[in-house]
Amino acid sequence: MKNSFNIALIGLGQIGNYLYNELKTKSNDIYIKTGKKIKVVAISAKNKNKKRQFKIDKKIFYKNPLEITKNKNIDILIESVGLSDGISKKIVETALKNKIHVITPNKALISKHGDYLSELAEKNKVNLEFEAAVGGGIPILRTIKESLATNKITKVYGILNGTCNYILSQMEDTKDSFSNVLKKAQQLGYAEPVNPKLDLNGYDALAKVKILSALSFNKKISNTKNLMEGIENIETKDLEIVDQLNYRIKLLGITELINDCLYERVHPCLVKKNTYIGNVNGVMNAVIIEGSPVGQSVLQGEGAGPGATSSALMSDLLSILRGNIKYPFGISKNKRKKVKIYDSNKFSNALYIRMEVKDRPGVLSTITKQLSKYKISVQRLIQIPDHKKKTASIVIITHNANELNSKKFLKSLILNKNILKTPILIRLF
Repeated sequence: MKNSFNIALIGLGQIGNYLYNELKTKSNDIYIKTGKKIKVVAISAKNKNKKRQFKIDKKIFYKNPLEITKNKNIDILIESVGLSDGISKKIVETALKNKIHVITPNKALISKHGDYLSELAEKNKVNLEFEAAVGGGIPILRTIKESLATNKITKVYGILNGTCNYILSQMEDTKDSFSNVLKKAQQLGYAEPVNPKLDLNGYDALAKVKILSALSFNKKISNTKNLMEGIENIETKDLEIVDQLNYRIKLLGITELINDCLYERVHPCLVKKNTYIGNVNGVMNAVIIEGSPVGQSVLQGEGAGPGATSSALMSDLLSILRGNIKYPFGISKNKRKKVKIYDSNKFSNALYIRMEVKDRPGVLSTITKQLSKYKISVQRLIQIPDHKKKTASIVIITHNANELNSKKFLKSLILNKNILKTPILIRLF
């Protein structure tokens, strides 16, 4: 077994640069805990001369990152570019083929190409580690792969995006608008400064859900169209209304087995204030695992940021240094089954529906007729008139309603000229 490992780091953004400094300053700690020496011998990024938080050694800088993957002296490569395809995929693919261990926080890459890349790692007897891809510093993937390895997991859910959780928490606390709170999140570094869309529309959380599914249920990564909704349409008004009903709004990522079929989804949910998940606020992430015989396990921590992500990347590094060559998804590719997908149209849950309407006689009766047509029964109905504008907010909490019927009901409202804007629908959890 080797006593010294050469490391390459590709991508020197906020996370990559922070990790580079950690590798340099904590090499002695790593040696004490593993008995292995490490040395960063190659780095690469788009811009060699960019001003960074920590100084880089330009003597080991490669302009072309693919040249690093051909270097036979490299033992471990850390990819922190972050793309789902393109150069990220090429770097990881080439490194694995050349028998180089790979560590990455890249959930977009793993959720799209994880099956193929894990097969390459298995074939070449090297590690593909991606603990930092889900939950930042929370050791959720290693917990599922190792600590809960003999449990039959049936459901995993939680808050998987710190940006959305921060925005919803701030909107509730400050009564400020979505756009204003988003600007604040961008200033604080919680949201991408240029294009935060992938955080806000649920894409980021869904990529994490797909990885959690594959690990939890020993299945291949699903590539079907999933229910994915973000938080862009939620208004302060919704948060104020649900607050009076003893709920909060959280963006949840959920994966579960229903009759041995996989149901993955990401969408805003109404959760009771007195629940655990209802009290996870700010940029925090939380993941809840339901399984047998363990019951319910809860993990919570910072889900983003260079510190939390670097912590998970270092955990992966130490695992490799200790000689733990293991299957990326916990079991061999031959034992991971192709997934059967649950028909989401069959799923039922209670709904919160808010409609902005013209305040005139007969409007409510046309809505209730449509609800009856699509077999959606009302549990609670609230009318909030605005006499100045001659409009009203109609809020309906339904009993459990079939997903297909809910879609048909919303579609039918488009033709109703008394409804002033697209209704807001949030599922209860």
